[in-house]
This record gives sequence, structure tokens and C-alpha cells, in this order.
Amino acid sequence: MLEIKDIVFSVPDLDAPEKGAQKTIIDGVSYTFEQGKFYAITGPNGSGKTTLAKLIMGIYDVTSGSIFLERKDITQLGITERARAGIAYSFQHPARFKGTTFRDLLSIAAGTEDEDKLAKIVARVGICSLDFLDKPVDSRLSGGEIKKVELATTIARNPRVAIYDEPDTGIDLWTIDPMVRLLKREQETQGTTTIVVSHNRAFLSAADTLLLIKGGRIAYAGDLDGAAELLKDLSACGYGDICEGESDVRCHR
Repeated sequence: MLEIKDIVFSVPDLDAPEKGAQKTIIDGVSYTFEQGKFYAITGPNGSGKTTLAKLIMGIYDVTSGSIFLERKDITQLGITERARAGIAYSFQHPARFKGTTFRDLLSIAAGTEDEDKLAKIVARVGICSLDFLDKPVDSRLSGGEIKKVELATTIARNPRVAIYDEPDTGIDLWTIDPMVRLLKREQETQGTTTIVVSHNRAFLSAADTLLLIKGGRIAYAGDLDGAAELLKDLSACGYGDICEGESDVRCHR
């Protein structure tokens, strides 16, 4: 169980004339993510959805409020400590490492160099050829390939909580449904609390609970159908324009 309580995140307001003015990005958010459930976080661009995910991971420090994992206060823990506690984060734009192979990264994430164990992990993300393990994680990989690398290194740790920030970014339409099935399978078989930040209908429909963030607050928590009226007001995507895939550029501005 992951609980966020009265989370506030503020930054200096560079557009305000008065010295020391603050801009609140996340405004007193409280929510409990149940173990083994699938959550989708959506909302207008700039609403605070990715910021909220980064606060959970410890990439940003909360201004005030608390974060609990299995009832343990992790608010003051850094990224490394939270990762050791069982939280994993998959970035919208995965890093590329010149001179480093997929095998290198996966071995670190999985904590083993055993070929059979690595083979089972890559099979979970739909990589059939073990030759892929020896590919450099650099600019030569396609968007879909680098996403598979990111997914594999995320699930290799069997995290308690897995956070995926816009996982459909940079991949083709034909890759999205298999990715949704992968994340659902990991959630169901491994008991992973899965949190996906996305505008894509495929992820929103797959979620047990959809969280709609507006103005740094949770405006709605429920299923996709129940959010119809609120989704019409999204500045990035109306309900009828929720992204069906990467080609809908209105939702990726």
C-alpha cells in the first residue's frame, strides 16, 4: 500500500513581481494506492500529474505532506532508498548509455548475470532473441526498442510499486496494446501496484482506477466512463479526443 497525505509541492514563481512568491504545482493531494491495483493518472498538460509521480519516486522533494509505503514514512528518503524499498520509475524519455549494453543494465536491475534468469525477464517484455541483450543502449535503438529496455529493467526488480511516465511516448500504435497487456500481466501475476501517467485511452481503460488531476488536485477518482464530463474540459484532450495513439498530436503538445 502506498499512501500520500496532504502533499504540497511549490516552486518559485518567476512570473510574479513580488520577491519570494511561490507557485503551487501540487496542492494538498491525499490518496491511497492499494497493493496490486492498476492506476492511470491523466489530466491537462501542466496539471501536475508527472510532478506527482516524481514526488512519489523522490525525484522531487515535497514542500509539505507525507508519503508512506506499507505504513512506513518514506518522505525523507532519497531516490536510492525508495528504490531499495520497492518503488521503480520508468521515464517518459529513457536514458541512453554509450558503451553500455542491455545485458549490463538488466544484470544490474535484476541483481544477477544468470543467463536463464535474464532470458525469462526479456521474454516477459516480448523480446524473443537473446542477441538483443548484447545491443548497445545508445542512439541506434529505435523508440520501441529503448522502451522495451526500460520496461525490462523496471520489471526485473519485481517492484512493489511501478510508476510509468507516458510509456507510449515515441512508440508506434501497434506497440501500445501489447504494452498495456504486459503491464496488466505484471500487475496481476506479481501483485505490483502499477501507476501509469498517460493520455492514452488504452491505459485509461485498463486501469482499475482513473485519477484525473486538474490544477494540482485530484478532481476525480473512478473508472473512465464516470469521468466523461470532467474529461470534456481537459485543455489538452476532450473526452472524444483522448489519445488513441502517438499519431494524435493534440494530446502530446
